Amino acid sequence: MQPAPDPVAELARARAQFRQGDFGQAMVSFRRLSYELSPNAPELAEVKYDLAEASFQTGDRVQAAHDFRQVADQFPASPYAPLALLRAGDANLRLWRKPELDPSYGESALAIYQELAGRYPGTDAAARAQVHVQQLRESFAQKEYKNGMFYFRRRAFDSAIIYFKDVIANYQGTTRVPDALMRLVDAYRTIGYTDELKETCGTLRKYYPRTAGLGESCPADATPATPS
Repeated sequence: MQPAPDPVAELARARAQFRQGDFGQAMVSFRRLSYELSPNAPELAEVKYDLAEASFQTGDRVQAAHDFRQVADQFPASPYAPLALLRAGDANLRLWRKPELDPSYGESALAIYQELAGRYPGTDAAARAQVHVQQLRESFAQKEYKNGMFYFRRRAFDSAIIYFKDVIANYQGTTRVPDALMRLVDAYRTIGYTDELKETCGTLRKYYPRTAGLGESCPADATPATPS
C-alpha cells in the first residue's frame, strides 16, 4: 500500500517545476495539491494562484483568467488576491487580439483593473494595473475616434458627432480628447450649429489651449473662420 502523498513535499516539487519553467508538469502538481489540501490550508491560495499562472504561461489565457478570478473571489484577504486580479486583467488583455472588431476582452480587462484599484488601493498590483488602465483607455478612445472619422469623412456629421462626444465624455485624460473637440468644431461649423461651435471652442481654449490649429479654428476675437 502506497503512503498518502505528502503535501509539503508535493508543494516543494511543484514550486521547483514552476521555477524551472516546466509549467505543464507544474500544472499537474498544483492541480493535485488543490484537491489534496484542506479548504483552510494556508497554502491553498498560493497553490491556486500558481496553478492559474502556469495556465497563463502555457498559453491557456481563458483558463488562466477564470482561475485568477477564482483566487481573488475565494481568498479576498490573501496577499495573492490583488495579484490574482492583476493577472486576470493581464490574461484578458492578452486575449484582446482584434480591438477594432471585438472589444469584449479589452472591456473585461479594463473592468478588472478598475476593480483592483477599488478593492485593493495602494497595493503594488493596483499601481501596476493603472498603467494598463491608461493604455486601454487610450485604445478605446482611439477606436471611438476612428469610428467618428469614418462618418466625418462621409459627411455623416450627426453620426460622427455621437462618436466624438463619446470620446470626450468617457475618455477624459486621453490624447484623443482635444482631437475629438477639434473635429466637433469642424462638424458644427459645416452644419451651422453656431451655439455648439462657440461652446466647443470655449472648452478648447479653457482646457486645451495648446491644441494644434486652435487659433485658426477658434479665433478668440471673431467668429471662427471657415478652414481652407
